[in-house]
Amino acid sequence: MDTSSASPRTQPRYFPDADWQRKTPADAGIDATRLKAAIDHAIAAEMKNPRDLAVNHYQTFGREPFGDAIGPIKERGEQTGLVVHKGYIVAEWGEPTRVDMTHSITKSMLSTVVGLAHDRGLIRSIDDTVREYVPPIQLYNPIPTGNKSDRMRGSDLVYLFETAHNRTITWNHMLRQVSDWEGTLWGKPDWADRPSENAAEWGTRPRNKPGTAYQYNDVRTNALALSALNVWRRPLPQVLKENVLDPIGASNTWRWFGYENSWVVLDGLAVQSVTGGGHWGGGMFINAYDMARFGYLTMNRGKWKERQLVSEQWIDWALTPTPVEPSYGFMNFYNNKDRVFMPSAPAGAFGHQGNGTNFVYVDPENDLVAVLRWIDRPQIDGFVKRLLEAVRNTRG
Repeated sequence: MDTSSASPRTQPRYFPDADWQRKTPADAGIDATRLKAAIDHAIAAEMKNPRDLAVNHYQTFGREPFGDAIGPIKERGEQTGLVVHKGYIVAEWGEPTRVDMTHSITKSMLSTVVGLAHDRGLIRSIDDTVREYVPPIQLYNPIPTGNKSDRMRGSDLVYLFETAHNRTITWNHMLRQVSDWEGTLWGKPDWADRPSENAAEWGTRPRNKPGTAYQYNDVRTNALALSALNVWRRPLPQVLKENVLDPIGASNTWRWFGYENSWVVLDGLAVQSVTGGGHWGGGMFINAYDMARFGYLTMNRGKWKERQLVSEQWIDWALTPTPVEPSYGFMNFYNNKDRVFMPSAPAGAFGHQGNGTNFVYVDPENDLVAVLRWIDRPQIDGFVKRLLEAVRNTRG
């Protein structure tokens, strides 16, 4: 059937295959001059931090207590981005094929893997306590040191949710970073991530009731990743690859890393628990095209072509504001309902954000996905403003 004369409303939505189709701004009905202004703004707003991210780490997070990097870190590329309109690439710049750290955009991949577990019934309810699902965990230690009697007072197992406080934490609390989980994981105490200025309260302050206080914390994120690993009983990168990234046509160049010490024994095998970001190294290393595909999946509410890969219910929950931090949904979905971070964008727009700054802008109203890598965070809204000026008179 010839659909060339079909109206825009009846034309099927375009989803890219392995070879992503492109349109010129003119063919897409986009003002090329204004689009160039948006790109020029992004390029000029490149972060001034060192491109050597190992050096950058020790100038920032590495200054924290227990701040040593324990996962891989690589030098980043130049300021990079691309713009997808109605599924077609209409602009790209920098090094979009370069595999770089994406930092806490990894958290969106992690929360999606948890969502897949919920969709499949492995997690019955997000309001169940995590403790119900996580058994005692054996660390992988191929070369034990000393005699067993030397470690007699130490536990052979890790218990993530056995303190009085941690027993009350639900999946929902962990996903929204409102758990105030307490403990040490992979050599990092929870208080050592962005510690308070009052050292006297490190490890001693009263815990906030889960759900009552928001705190962005990568130790707790990594506890969620380890919990999800124990639910799936499979390495999380395999789960993500088979259920999300392969079906949306992502490349085979991305990798999801853990730490050098984040290994556990799972069903008789040594398995690495991955991280939810690059705070101490690790996390997702991925190119801009694959990031855009993930953004396009979330814009289409978890559907790709004819397949519902992630349930609409999960995307709805992920974009529901957290009461004590309204701009935050599930990690790392940032909504724009209050229009504080991106006043130039529609209230229905949202983004996946990580340090760097790495940002995937998702705008269902304007059928736009944009990837920005290594841009100064306060300059993101300036890019969005110019981008929307370029597409506001889009034809068809």
